[in-house]
Amino acid sequence: MVVKFLAPAVFTALLLNATGSPAQTAAKETTLSADSSFIATTGSLGLLQVQLGKLAQEKGSSSSVKDFGKRMVDEYSKLNGELAAGAKQAAYPAPVLLRQHQKILDLFLSTGRSSFDKKYMAEMVSEHQEAARLFQQESDGGRVTSLKELASKLLPTVQQHADLAKETAGSVGVEVTTTTAEARQGS
Repeated sequence: MVVKFLAPAVFTALLLNATGSPAQTAAKETTLSADSSFIATTGSLGLLQVQLGKLAQEKGSSSSVKDFGKRMVDEYSKLNGELAAGAKQAAYPAPVLLRQHQKILDLFLSTGRSSFDKKYMAEMVSEHQEAARLFQQESDGGRVTSLKELASKLLPTVQQHADLAKETAGSVGVEVTTTTAEARQGS
């Protein structure tokens, strides 16, 4: 009689030890989801940087904004290749422009030359601060080793871009403390 009840309990215990507890499985899926979110978001940000950089070269009024845009096109074209390779290596789909970033691009496509520089640089400060945060977060806590290593490798470059964005924004009269929403509205 004891064997009847003990056998299923032993089998269940072995199964749980082999697959992990439901809480462990959920935690692992959450962190893998964070890795997936990292590659999707940073990949999309990289694609956005190239598109906005091209616009900056066309619509920018100041040479510092045009130069910043050119640098972003050059550097993010390389960085996007690394992110796409990282996604492929980690078995994630290649990055695409996410809806939230497409909306930003659409906004800048309709922005006139007269207000472009300040709006663009305010957006660049915001986007690069967010990118640096995402790369730091992945570098510190990513579960997919290849993505964690990629984030660690690219973090200094992204932080450099954030610093350059702040510097360039200041040169065209953008207060770095200005929120992106305020800058888009033209305040």
